[in-house]
Amino acid sequence: MPLVPMKQVLDEAVKGDYGVGAYNVNNMEQIQGIMKAASETRSPVILQASRGALKYTNMAYIKYLAAAAVEDNPDIPIVLHLDHGNSLETCKEAIALGFTSVMIDGSLKEDSKTPTNFEENVRVTKEVVDYAHKLGVTVEGELGTLGGIEDGVGSGTVMLTDPDEAARFVKLTGVDALALAIGTSHGAYKFKAKPTLAMDIINEVQKRIPGFPLVMHGSSSVPVELIEVINNYGGKMEKTMGVPMESIKEAIKRGIRKINVDTDGRLAMTGAVRKYLSEHPDAFDPRSYFGAAREAVYEIVKGKMIDFGTAGHAGDYKPMTLEEMKSVYK
Repeated sequence: MPLVPMKQVLDEAVKGDYGVGAYNVNNMEQIQGIMKAASETRSPVILQASRGALKYTNMAYIKYLAAAAVEDNPDIPIVLHLDHGNSLETCKEAIALGFTSVMIDGSLKEDSKTPTNFEENVRVTKEVVDYAHKLGVTVEGELGTLGGIEDGVGSGTVMLTDPDEAARFVKLTGVDALALAIGTSHGAYKFKAKPTLAMDIINEVQKRIPGFPLVMHGSSSVPVELIEVINNYGGKMEKTMGVPMESIKEAIKRGIRKINVDTDGRLAMTGAVRKYLSEHPDAFDPRSYFGAAREAVYEIVKGKMIDFGTAGHAGDYKPMTLEEMKSVYK
């Protein structure tokens, strides 16, 4: 099957009352590890690439790595999603590469650091929606800003989502999914202690736009065991905490349908490479330590697919094409 529109995957998650992980990718080993987990658990999956990933892979490589994932896993619904697009032009580039979904982060200006106002956010988001929907491509927007900075994205200032504004935003822009700011944070160094998230915002948004797919960014759990592996084999990461899995599960119960995971994959790979090279000081074949990193990604993602409730849902529906999605938008 070809890459599928994210709108269908999230709409099905609404029907089934589960969450779908969106896993950031930069190279072949990450994609292979994620797809092994998806295949084993029978999970639909969202592969997402940031602008940093597109630059790192020289744009076209992500396109063909995703195509390889589709060819290797013909019975798994796979979405290719742009994470934190900063302009209409960036989204156009991703769509031209074959992305079936884009995020326009209109909560920040094009520098990806300076917060915008509501009207600016609506304007740029609607521009992307008008362009993307004609091509059958899904659009995710964001309202409010998260803490932390990752991949050069973030103001460093938390501005929680206003539920009334969220309902207006969806109506004015026509977005297919909305990322909420409820107190999560980008990056590895999220919190010094267990966070208290504004879960009531999810409830209030759901009251105003029932069943609308909501998104949770900055949702890596930063497991202590991953930090320990890194530090036990030469790393010097400071003590930090991510979003506890029980909080993510609670958010899914309340209406979160897409959960963004980036940092945990990075930590798993880094720890695996450090451990392998420490235990095999004579190693020089990249396939050996990158193979260990791939297996670490598989293990961490498989657990998340089970915890999010995604497992077992790959065969629930017949995936749509972008051409078929065009008619839905018309």
